[in-house]
Amino acid sequence: MNLFTDALAWLFSGDTGRMDPIPVAILQQLVYTAVSVAFAAVVAVPLGWYIGHTGRGREIAVAVSGAARAVPSFGLLVLLTLLLGVLHKPEAAVITFVVLAIPSLLAGAYTGLEAIDRRVVDAGRAMGMTEWQILWRIEVPLGLPLLLGGIRAATLQVVATVTIAAYIGLGGLGQYIIAGLALRRIEVIIAGAILVAVLALVLDGLFALAQRASVPRGVRLDPSVRRRATKTVRAPRAEAAPAPS
Repeated sequence: MNLFTDALAWLFSGDTGRMDPIPVAILQQLVYTAVSVAFAAVVAVPLGWYIGHTGRGREIAVAVSGAARAVPSFGLLVLLTLLLGVLHKPEAAVITFVVLAIPSLLAGAYTGLEAIDRRVVDAGRAMGMTEWQILWRIEVPLGLPLLLGGIRAATLQVVATVTIAAYIGLGGLGQYIIAGLALRRIEVIIAGAILVAVLALVLDGLFALAQRASVPRGVRLDPSVRRRATKTVRAPRAEAAPAPS
C-alpha cells in the first residue's frame, strides 16, 4: 500500500526528472497508437470488407491473422530496428504496431458483414441495387458496430504495447517503467503502469460509446416495443392452453 501511495505521490508531484513530462508522454503514446491503427485500417478494412462481401479468402485471412498474432511484438521491434537502422526507429515501431493491429481490424471488418442477415442483402439485390450499393448502403452501416469492435480491440492492444517503444528511446509512457527499473524505483514503475492502464480504460470507454451509437436506429428496439412484442408472442400460447377441469 505504501508503494501505491508513493506512486500516486510521484504522479501528482510532476517531477519527472530528465524524463518527458507526463502530458508529453501521454501524447506520444496516443500518436503512435493512432498512426499505427490508421495504417492498419487502410490495409485490413478494405480487405475484410471484400472477404465479408464475397465470401472469398476467409481461410487465408484467418491463417494470416493467426500468424500475425503469434509474432512477438518486442522481438519484431528489435529485429526491425536492427534491420532499418537507428535512424528509422519510429518506422520500425509503427510497422511493429501495424502488424499487431491488423488481425483485430481484419476480423472486425469481415465478421461485421458476415453477421448480416442474408435476407436483407437479397432484398437489396431484388430491388435492383448494384453490388457497390449493397456494400455501402446495407452491409457497411449494419456491419459498423462489429468493425468498431475490431478497432476498439486493436487500439487497446496497441496502446498497451506502445509501452515497449521506450526501450528503443521513442518515449511514451514506457519510459517511466524502464527508468524505474534502471533506477530501482518501484513507485515510478507502478506509476507508469497506472498511467497505461488508465489511458487504456479511457479509450475503451470512448470506443464503447461509439460502438453503441453506431448501431443503426432501425435496428434498435425500444424497451416498450420489446414488451409489447413479448406480450403478442405469449398471448396465443395463453389462449391455446387447455382450460382447467
